[in-house]
Amino acid sequence: MLDERREGPQVPLRAPEVVMRLRRMGASFPTRLSFLRTLLRRLSAEKAQVTRPVWEVDAEGFGHAVYSVDLGGHTYSLVAVSTDLPPEMRTDRVIATAWDTAYVLYDGVPSEAEVARIVRDAPRQEASRYTKRDLVLSRANKSVRLFAHVVAALREGRQPDADLVRQTGYLMRTTAVYGNGKFGIADRAEFAHRPGLGGPFMAEMLTVWLIRGFTHDLVDHIGGTPLDARLKRHLGIGNSTGLGMAPFLVSHPMLLNAWITARETALARVRAIEALSAKQIEAIYRLTMRAAQHLAEWEVPDAIGQARIERMRQDWPQVAALMTPEVMTGARPLDRLVRTVEEFSVDTQELLSALLIEPFGECVDDLTDAMATERRPHLDPAMTGRALRALVDQHWAWAICDYEDPDACHQFWYVSQAKAEPRLGTRHAEPGAERESPLDVARQVCRMAADIKVDETVADFLVRHPEHRAAVRRVQSVVTAPYGEIRDNLIGRDCLPIDMLRCKLAFFGAAKFDPKSDRWTRITLCQGAPLADELDAADDWWLPTFAG
Repeated sequence: MLDERREGPQVPLRAPEVVMRLRRMGASFPTRLSFLRTLLRRLSAEKAQVTRPVWEVDAEGFGHAVYSVDLGGHTYSLVAVSTDLPPEMRTDRVIATAWDTAYVLYDGVPSEAEVARIVRDAPRQEASRYTKRDLVLSRANKSVRLFAHVVAALREGRQPDADLVRQTGYLMRTTAVYGNGKFGIADRAEFAHRPGLGGPFMAEMLTVWLIRGFTHDLVDHIGGTPLDARLKRHLGIGNSTGLGMAPFLVSHPMLLNAWITARETALARVRAIEALSAKQIEAIYRLTMRAAQHLAEWEVPDAIGQARIERMRQDWPQVAALMTPEVMTGARPLDRLVRTVEEFSVDTQELLSALLIEPFGECVDDLTDAMATERRPHLDPAMTGRALRALVDQHWAWAICDYEDPDACHQFWYVSQAKAEPRLGTRHAEPGAERESPLDVARQVCRMAADIKVDETVADFLVRHPEHRAAVRRVQSVVTAPYGEIRDNLIGRDCLPIDMLRCKLAFFGAAKFDPKSDRWTRITLCQGAPLADELDAADDWWLPTFAG
């Protein structure tokens, strides 16, 4: 756990029982601690230069290219392959077998033979096998309507329609960004010690940012006229994310704890600032106006999602009105704002929290160093049953209920054999519950608590009930990882998996979430991010807005 005292004063962190509820996790916004932001600050600090040593792309945009960049004393190269995909084969499902483009992030600068290997194998994705020089594997499909519109406009010597660019926000959307040993690519351990790639998902974020640059170059090349830089800046990389991402947060409690602790510590530090300078107040006002513009531009078809946006639009002028000169020049103004805004919606509260962290990089950016962790949950066999029961009473009261109630066990998680993806079934209406994945953490803890005897050790208890080993470990781990558990019943009728997706995606740096159901969402990454020749501006792109 982070040493909360090492960087000076801070207010108490928000309680896990508040922060780790699904509804609040599902209101997450990107912050300056998000992984893309951290990566681009590093590239900027190192004055990194992106080069394009290979460009073998024909007039229709098919072929391959190589981009190289130095980071932390190492060179990494994106090998991008563009193919002619028949329309009937285009699908964003993870089970697709063909894509418009495919990518490998390579460790070093690939030789001609290595480029040829990747050009041959990358379009086949899972059907190929890779080497430990291949760090990340990805693929992406065109946003057909916008891609065709941009190319047609550029071929006519004009810029594309700005409203269409704003509405779509990307030229291509990834359907997978694989790391950590999949299909023979390098395990994270191969490069996690390297400066710049040690943080969570840094290799994947570097891949996405370089892919974005390739999509810009591709339309420039096909169209024959350069796309305006302001439009390029708004064009990120799209992504559709479904249930496949949700189990990650449950399976990695120590990592989740590290992420949330860093963010909550950042907020606690800025809330403890006794007085703001005129420059800091001006920055907060500027970001408040940016947030208002972001909300005005954020439109989604989903009725529930749009209602939440509309509520924030109504709340935000009232939040701005709280930032009076008296408040902003008074004692602990940011703490006062956070406490006052607790009467507004959860979404508005989390938007303000993200905003208040933004201008204070000098006192929060060091927290990113602790967002990757090698910690693992450990089991203490010597703990008494009495002590274990006390932990349940203290931290898991929310999990204790009657799981025979159909509402409490309404859903079950499983992995679809046909689709090779995690899925949610309805327990009392669909078959397959006997193959349930163990994401029912609350139910496991409840059952374990019912079997504890206070006068025995954990070791003796697990001799009698070995099936409770995982539950015991999670209960014991919450002592040192208080933000590691989602404090909701993940098999209950009210569980909305999209809340887990949004939490994780916000840490990536995603914004303008576009939910398509309670189980999947579209997002855009790198929207508003600096281009390769703009890395000196890498520290000011929180919440994308359209500068059209």
